[in-house]
Amino acid sequence: MARIVVIGGTGYAGAHIAREAAARGNEVVVISRKAADAPVDGVQYVQGSVLDLGSLGDVFDGADAVVSSLSPRGDMTDRVLDALRGLIAKLSGTPTRLGVVGGAGGSLVAPGGPRLFDQGFPEEYKHEAQVGIDSLELLQGTDDLDWFFIHPAEVFGPWAEGERTGSYRDGGDVLVRAADGSSTISGADFAVAVVDEIESPQHRRDRFAVGY
Repeated sequence: MARIVVIGGTGYAGAHIAREAAARGNEVVVISRKAADAPVDGVQYVQGSVLDLGSLGDVFDGADAVVSSLSPRGDMTDRVLDALRGLIAKLSGTPTRLGVVGGAGGSLVAPGGPRLFDQGFPEEYKHEAQVGIDSLELLQGTDDLDWFFIHPAEVFGPWAEGERTGSYRDGGDVLVRAADGSSTISGADFAVAVVDEIESPQHRRDRFAVGY
């Protein structure tokens, strides 16, 4: 059993990750700025801001993994990178692994590139995608932090919920597409991939993309 702290665990990706991790018998703590609308049985909820780590006390002590699933939206639009810098400083030099949920935009469309972001990416989503790209660069610049960064498929979100199948494909740094060209993954199966990586690490200090 692992102790897993999920930051932003009341959001779309974070809630799925917390649910999957708890269902496997892990000890799960969710940190969020607001109370959960639908709390998951067996999950401990802590209200607070990752921008003020000191106020969170010992919540990170003994954690095997911390997963950041923050979205650069609302009042976090320009603060996600600040939050990540704080987490990197907090966890560097410790055995705790840091996982970061990114977006599809930074994944490659073919081995060696280019990125999806560079292929006519929709203007309205460019800010979010850039935050993901910058987050990955922050992680890659660390020296003594065990981390992983995960890209979802191109179609991922509550508007395309899907179902839990328990399966997915790992594309390494390349966006995963099906034979028909679609790139999708459900929230539940994305969470399966995240918790699989925590329980059986395959991508230490590396990124990977998942989809069907």
